[in-house]
Amino acid sequence: MSAETMDKVETVKMTGVAAINAAIDEAMAADEKVIMLGEDVADREGGGVVGVSRGLSTKYGDLRVRSTPIAEQSIMGAAIGAAMAGYKPIAEIMLMNFTTVAMDMIVNHAAKLRFMSGGQSQVPLVIRTLTGAGNQTAGQHADFYEAWFCHTAGIKVVVPTFPADFKGLYLSAIQDPDPVIIIETGMTLFVPGEVPVNQGPIPLGKANVVVPGSDVTIVSYGSQMYRVMQAMEGLGEAGISAEVIDLRTISPWDKQTVLASAEKTGRLLVVHEAGKNFGPGAEICQTASENLWGKLKAAPMRLGAPYCSVPFAKKLEDAYLIQPADVVAAAKTICGK
Repeated sequence: MSAETMDKVETVKMTGVAAINAAIDEAMAADEKVIMLGEDVADREGGGVVGVSRGLSTKYGDLRVRSTPIAEQSIMGAAIGAAMAGYKPIAEIMLMNFTTVAMDMIVNHAAKLRFMSGGQSQVPLVIRTLTGAGNQTAGQHADFYEAWFCHTAGIKVVVPTFPADFKGLYLSAIQDPDPVIIIETGMTLFVPGEVPVNQGPIPLGKANVVVPGSDVTIVSYGSQMYRVMQAMEGLGEAGISAEVIDLRTISPWDKQTVLASAEKTGRLLVVHEAGKNFGPGAEICQTASENLWGKLKAAPMRLGAPYCSVPFAKKLEDAYLIQPADVVAAAKTICGK
């Protein structure tokens, strides 16, 4: 939604945490089949590690918002069974690194049951998880593993950035007939933003053109979107007009919007926190190369994390993350500046 359109809509300022809470509250009020489970999600345990579900167990009861033991595989198994029985579970895996414990349930069961049942079984399941470097949580707590799930047929992958997107994408994900994994990051959860009072569902698979431009298309999502936005001043000083696209859904990603923009600008830069090697940026850049061969003014470029574990030391962690200056330098290169 453009700033001009937002000015004409009644909005309220809230964080990503508040927007998720509002979306789940709205969904639970509308449908008693919407339930939530995960470690510490009930109010007596604090309403989740960052307070996303605070107030919900008090409002809807412990049967619908249920804290679980520290047992990711069991959380996913229970959620999958509930989904197959007609419920719409929201399962929290506290940190994305811990999805590795439940990969069998997520990949071999949740994602494949529709295929293996000939379409007779549906798994309307939302998996919430949190990740991202920048807070010195190190190698077992901060990885972006979206490429693993993008590579898995049968599951949608969503990474919201702004509070309005959190609410709208959650509303869509809860109603989706297939598994949806929503990846949250600390930076995006706590930065306040304007959310329309009547914010409805935002379709999955639809990107958002945040800033129009003419010289280079910059595609990003999640926490790196904020670093891209921080780079805009430096890009302007370099005389570069960047069209910035927030992908929002990583699988299926919005090829039409990205390719149309890249064809218009003639250049494409993809920026993500996940590792550069075998990351989503490689898929997006290759798709652009295949579809826009001869129309681009430069080879597509991607920025991502180096091929190593997330470091703990602050200086190393800062070097690990793509910074605004890196975005400016890459855009200068691709634009021949």
